[in-house]
Amino acid sequence: MAEPAKAIHATLIHSLSPTNLQVLPNTLLTLSSSGTILSLQPNIPPSAIPSILAQQNIPLTSLSPGQFLIPGFVDTHNHAPQWMQRGLGQGMHILDWLDGITFPNEAKFADPAHAEKVYEKLVRGMLRQGVTTASYYGSLHGEATRVLASMCLKAGQRALIGKCNMDRNAPAFYCEASAEESIRETRECIRHIRSIDPEGVQIRPVLTPRFAISCTAELLQSLGDMAREDDSLAIQTHFNEAAQEINATMALFPSFTNEADLYSSFGLLTRKSILAHCTIMTEYEMEKLRELGCGVAHCPTANMTVGGGFMAAPVKEFLRRGVSVGLGTDSGGGYSASVGDAMRHALVTSYARDALYPKFGGAEKDGSKADGRGGETLGLEEVFYMATRGGAKVVGFEEKVGGFGVGMEFDALVVDLRDEVGGVNVPLDEGDAPERMLEKFVMTGDDRNIVRVYVKGRVVHGEE
Repeated sequence: MAEPAKAIHATLIHSLSPTNLQVLPNTLLTLSSSGTILSLQPNIPPSAIPSILAQQNIPLTSLSPGQFLIPGFVDTHNHAPQWMQRGLGQGMHILDWLDGITFPNEAKFADPAHAEKVYEKLVRGMLRQGVTTASYYGSLHGEATRVLASMCLKAGQRALIGKCNMDRNAPAFYCEASAEESIRETRECIRHIRSIDPEGVQIRPVLTPRFAISCTAELLQSLGDMAREDDSLAIQTHFNEAAQEINATMALFPSFTNEADLYSSFGLLTRKSILAHCTIMTEYEMEKLRELGCGVAHCPTANMTVGGGFMAAPVKEFLRRGVSVGLGTDSGGGYSASVGDAMRHALVTSYARDALYPKFGGAEKDGSKADGRGGETLGLEEVFYMATRGGAKVVGFEEKVGGFGVGMEFDALVVDLRDEVGGVNVPLDEGDAPERMLEKFVMTGDDRNIVRVYVKGRVVHGEE
């Protein structure tokens, strides 16, 4: 057994399931030099720690009242090259937004120096907000995508990195010449990622067809073939994001009547698929995603601000069916890269869905439910689960991170609700129990309340 390298004494809060939070008060953790949790002992008073660690010459970090530990956040859907365009084009329909705002911005990443400058800000900013794991869409440029992978590895962020594939229906200045060229660059990016992290401990490749609108059938088939050749490859794409997008997709593929059958026919729906948005879903498609084991990246911020309407994904129904759901910021489709905002907005959109769609279980005019399934509203436990353990499952890191347990790797956030951190929203009250503090942080906290960030036991933001 590995020797412990450090110890931490703190109150821990994590999810065991979408509806089950666990609080571990006064817990003594020991970590290996590689960041694996070696032991986890709750209810250890500070006075007992010296005798427990007497035979181990390791440093101890103790949190103060008003501080606690939670798992690192997982962003299951983020457009890395859109970091500098956040907040632009809010309210536009999705295809107009791509043409007018996004494609001109992403085209700048043909310059690797530009990519290096922006991606350094991106990764630093994401870690500051507690995002220890992210699934990133790169631009269509191979070299810029390799810069992103190297940047994440150097900074200590876990990430899935994908070169965006798009060989049609984009402006000439931002479109790949052929499916063959797109696949060639994709393979080069995969080779690079596996050369810098051969075991996929921190950085992994992900196949990234932007969506069927911007990919020829040849490109989609080639990507599906790659996934079949190597079943360790994750896949990410946009799925049923907005009415304008769905209509355009079906017009391009008239032999299909829905996106589930379309993507499945190319071999792109697997247990490693991360499907962003999924806002307009039929019964057939929801069941097909469940059968195939696909994960959903719920992006409530973007779905309320870009795309052409208020789009409230049927998240509660996904959870009822056992479909894995994580949260995505969709920056810059979403104006905020904060998973905290995503949790709050997930709650808001679930309340709206409950009121707007009674046929799915929402409230009738008399306050009763249309069926016995419990309505569409999410609870704080569910959105916190999606931000942590649920997101880790969607991106394929669930065996390593998302919660606390012996053998798991220590990706964690030190949350500090005390006045001295400079936040103005979190109303910490003397005597607040850990559950109350977590609720206040989720609903009112921001990056100022995240004072330290660990990935694999290493401090990647803040000071120890």
